[in-house]
Amino acid sequence: MKIEMLIDELQEIIDEAFTLPLSGGKTVINTERVREIIDDMRSNLPVELKQAKSIAADRTNIINKSKSEAETIVQEAEDRSKTMIQQAEDKAKATVKQAEEKANALVQQSEIVMRAQNKANDIIAQADKQAAEIKGAANTYIDGIMKKADDELSKNLADLKKTRESLKNYQAQGGNRRPAARQKKNTQ
Repeated sequence: MKIEMLIDELQEIIDEAFTLPLSGGKTVINTERVREIIDDMRSNLPVELKQAKSIAADRTNIINKSKSEAETIVQEAEDRSKTMIQQAEDKAKATVKQAEEKANALVQQSEIVMRAQNKANDIIAQADKQAAEIKGAANTYIDGIMKKADDELSKNLADLKKTRESLKNYQAQGGNRRPAARQKKNTQ
């Protein structure tokens, strides 16, 4: 890799530098050549490192977008639930009103009053049952939408953690390595 060759070249410049007398160990090196090597190293940084920096910079945007999408899904579910509940309540009220009207009409007929009252009670019970079923269905629908939003957020978070871990592993493997030949030379 080009970076390793440039690091080797820097090491050679340091190894070949001569020590100034009476300077306490200070050495003279070709600073212009060192600057050129550093510029070459910057221009040859691995693409993955540049991509990782871009991903890290975009993580806030990804999280904010996911949160916004989840909030939109939850809001839509809540709105739909409210509409379904309102429709159920309206239908139940209309059914009750119809039952009451039928019951009032039947009351006028003395022989059928008892049956009318029973039928009205059945209609009311059926309307209450339908309203409860619709509310249950609405709650199930909301729970499904919220689970989907939760799953999406979890997936995005897992992807972000995996990317961060890959970046850490890359930096741990390549960031501080020195060629074996140079290490031996420095220890002598």
